[in-house]
Amino acid sequence: QVQLVESGGGLVQPGGSLRLSCAASGIIFSIRAMSWYRQAPGKQRELVARISSGGDTDHADSVKGRFTISRDDVKKMVYRQMNSLKPEGTAVYYCNADVKISVLAGFRTFWGQGTQVTVSS
Repeated sequence: QVQLVESGGGLVQPGGSLRLSCAASGIIFSIRAMSWYRQAPGKQRELVARISSGGDTDHADSVKGRFTISRDDVKKMVYRQMNSLKPEGTAVYYCNADVKISVLAGFRTFWGQGTQVTVSS
C-alpha cells in the first residue's frame, strides 16, 4: 500500500511562517500530481496548491504570493512553505498524491492523515 505522512504543523503567530512536509512511502511506481488541501473548522476541505510531475504549480487565490509548493521526486516528498500566515489559515492540512503502484496499474489518489496548523497570537 501507499502511505502519506505529513509533518511540520503547529502553532504560529500571525505573520509567521511554517514549512509542511509530506512523505510518500510504500509500493510506488510513479507519482503524478501532488497537492495540499486544508479543512478549517466547520468548513469543507479545499484545495490550496497542486504541483504536477513536471513541476507546474497552481495555488488558490487566497494564498498566492504567500505560499509555495515544491517536490522532491527522489525522496518522494512534497513541501509547503507558508509565509505571512493569517488566523484564517488555521486548519488541518492534508497532502495527497496520484500514485501508480505498478507499470500496469492506473493512478489512484492517496491521502495523508493531516497536520494541524493553528495561527494565533
